[in-house]
Amino acid sequence: MSTILEQLGETADFINKQQKVTAKIGIVLGSGLGNLTADIEVSKEISYADIPHFPVSTVDGHSGKLIIGKISGKEVVVMAGRFHFYEGYHPAQVAYPIRVMKQLGVETVLLSNAAGGVNPSFKVGDLMLITDHISMFAINPLLGKNEEELGPRFPDMSEPYSKELIEKAKAIGKKLGYELKEGVYTGVTGPTFETRAEYKLIKAVGGDAVGMSTVQETIAAVHAGMKVFAMSVITDIGIRAEDNIITHEEVLAAAKDAEPKLTKLFTEMVAVI
Repeated sequence: MSTILEQLGETADFINKQQKVTAKIGIVLGSGLGNLTADIEVSKEISYADIPHFPVSTVDGHSGKLIIGKISGKEVVVMAGRFHFYEGYHPAQVAYPIRVMKQLGVETVLLSNAAGGVNPSFKVGDLMLITDHISMFAINPLLGKNEEELGPRFPDMSEPYSKELIEKAKAIGKKLGYELKEGVYTGVTGPTFETRAEYKLIKAVGGDAVGMSTVQETIAAVHAGMKVFAMSVITDIGIRAEDNIITHEEVLAAAKDAEPKLTKLFTEMVAVI
């Protein structure tokens, strides 16, 4: 058995000993989007620092704990805080929790993030359903020896985000009276926010939003045969006035303002999956 398979087994065994996991749904909460945890009927919270082989969150807005419980009466595994390439983690480490979820029996993952708006029709606070992504600016987590037990050498990425789940989200948004945008998420390494020229390039290649997460998690999930749904909160506008700058504090503030809508939508999504 390879080291990665041994590590995944040890991690999953540790979590199951803390709380037996029966969830089929996993959720990853992005920057400033942690209040969904208030809607969880919690069975167990485990600090990332206590989980064997698990990375540890180092970014403000990411609390750093794994939560097992129920949302809308359904069992869920929730990552309150994620990991990023820019923190110094290898792409495979960024994707590691997704692979752990698969080992625990999760079949569908819901991802959220804070993203910069590239589409000029977007405004701060918009919610964007991710219909596709551009990963050419991010390092692929599948580089290196492939483990067939985890997934195929060349996974198909023609539908990384489940069309079925997108349609469910659109129906929920309509019911709740939310205007949901749709678009292509462009993954970059960070931690710098993009230059004006980079924003223009991303727009030119078809990106509607840009961020420093999600892509590597999605690739790992698709590789493992999981369904993926993802949504961005637009927390700043990249194509912007020449005298405007972006700060992480402003991103967190915008995410917090949009959080009630995202929380409601994710809660409703869990109910219909």
